[in-house]
Order: sequence, then structure tokens, then C-alpha cells
Amino acid sequence: MRKKSILFFSLAVTAMFVLTSVATAEDYDKIKAAGEMKLSMSGAYPPFNFVNDKNEVVGFDAEIAREIATRLGVKPVIVTTAWDGILAGLLANKYDAICGSMTITAKRLEMVDFVGPYYRSGRGIFIRAEDEEKIKELSDLKGHKVGATLGETHEKWAREQDGWMVQTYKGLPELFLDLENKRIDAIVIDSVPGLLAIKKSGKPIKKVEIPSIEGGDVNIGIAIRKGNPKLKEAMQKALDDMMADGTYKKIAMEWIGYDIR
Repeated sequence: MRKKSILFFSLAVTAMFVLTSVATAEDYDKIKAAGEMKLSMSGAYPPFNFVNDKNEVVGFDAEIAREIATRLGVKPVIVTTAWDGILAGLLANKYDAICGSMTITAKRLEMVDFVGPYYRSGRGIFIRAEDEEKIKELSDLKGHKVGATLGETHEKWAREQDGWMVQTYKGLPELFLDLENKRIDAIVIDSVPGLLAIKKSGKPIKKVEIPSIEGGDVNIGIAIRKGNPKLKEAMQKALDDMMADGTYKKIAMEWIGYDIR
């Protein structure tokens, strides 16, 4: 009886040790063991990440993500998900990282760690060209409909403005479409993709030059779960090496047209 009890106890301790080891295993080791790395983005943020006519997720973010995974020696797997639930998905282990143009903020740093920054951007307000004489200050948007991407830092900022009627969208294409069709009066987004979208489309849309806009330059990073120093170090090294050997600049020139680090 005593021997059986000791055996049972030993098996239980062993099982607990195995379970604890699995539970506390670094994401880096899990990724290497799986042979693939799942990287998430919205797929609705051209030219950073979007779905092309071949149903492939492409763009600056997508190529940076693929290159990092490749340098870690694993297969990159791009996962698209709605932006407003993307952090929850990371914390629920649905993917290994978010490489989708996420601004590094103090609030997000409480929940996740960041690799990078891998580029810098800023806040921009865009309106129809025909309205540029009417909208010159933030106060001119009081009582007007302003669009923002659901879950972005710009949405929170827009809701803090006096008298703005904020409407949320899944991504950049929907925002520009509603602005063009006069269903909203302005949009608040990152400046870089906004300016690039205007250049590509040739649409009569203008960026409002308002010096008082908060959130000028912001750092954009790749989010990973906390408690993964090995993964963070490996990804940061991959990113740093890309920037040093010219790969980053090549990707940036292909998708953005200039170096945005």
C-alpha cells in the first residue's frame, strides 16, 4: 500500500512538472517546435497589409512579418482578423505576434511586449478637397461625422474631441469610400497610409494641416505576449539585421516608396 502511494505520488509530481513546463514554455520554443510562426494583421490597411486579387495578404507589414519568421528559421503564416479584437486574439494564443501597424502605447505595454519600433508614423485628418476652406481647425469638425478605424488609438482620440460624431470602420478602404460618398465629413488615420492612398487613387482628398493635432510622431511595433524574452530578442535581432543589410529598405521602397524607419 505504501509503495503504491509513493508510486502514485511520484507519478503525480512528474505529471505536474510536465504540465508546468508546458505551461511556462517560451513562445520561441513552441514556434520552433511547430516549425511555423503565426503573425496577425487586419488585412484591410493598404499599403501596409491588404488582400490582393489573388486572395493573398501582401503589403509592407506582411513582408516584414514573413522576413522575420524566415530569419527565425520557421514558416510564416499570416492570419487576418478584425482590428478591434486583435489584441484579445493574441492573448488567447490564436497567433504568435501582431505585425499590423500597431502603435506602441503605455496602455498596450501593460498587456503585451513590443518588438521594434519597425516604423514611425503620425496622426492625420483627411477631408474632401471641396471642404478645405470650411475645415481648418479641430473645432471646425464640431457637429460633423468623423470616421476612424475601430480599436485604433485614433478612435479614442477622436472621441475625446468636442462635439465630434465618431463612426467606426473595419479599415482604410471603407473609410475613404464613405468620405468620398459624403457619408462622413472627415477621417482620422495614420498620415503615411492616408497620403499614399490619396496618391494612388488620385481622389480629391486633402490632409488638414493643423499644428494642434496631438499624437504627431508615434512608434509602431510588433506585439508579442509578455514573458517571452527569448522570442523578443530573436525577433529584434532579425529586425535589426534586416535594417542593417538593406532588406528593410528594399521592402519599404517596394510598398511605401521611401524609408519609413
